Amino acid sequence: MDFLVDMFGTREPEKGELEFFKKRPEVAGMATEDNKIILNPFSKNSPAEQQAVAQNEALRLFMKQQGTNPEFKLTDEQNKFFKGTEYEKDQAAAKQTILARILTGDPSAKNATPEQIKAAQALGASIQQLAPKEQMMSPMYADPFADTTK
Repeated sequence: MDFLVDMFGTREPEKGELEFFKKRPEVAGMATEDNKIILNPFSKNSPAEQQAVAQNEALRLFMKQQGTNPEFKLTDEQNKFFKGTEYEKDQAAAKQTILARILTGDPSAKNATPEQIKAAQALGASIQQLAPKEQMMSPMYADPFADTTK
């Protein structure tokens, strides 16, 4: 999955972005208009959590680049989670972030539906075809939907 982060690249937040992050420390990172990934330097996340954020944002940039517009509906729980955020007014971006969060194992995907999981699996399969051979078996590409409680 890191190959997507490398493909789009990260950059340091600019002045206005830093001001936004300072006011909104719960926003761990974002995909920017210049198709880069920026991470919030004020976030309390661990380095591993911030790497997962970078992966989420890389997935969102990939979907933007590919013109991915998920057809599924958000659940009431997901809509409630996004209330008051930028995603509340941008359903396409909200759906893309749900797919990214499913693929990276982020629990904030909030009880993904079978339709959302199927869409994430299809997206994951298309991304896997682009992955460098050494990353084909990374945890991102293990079955994130497998029942690991057995």
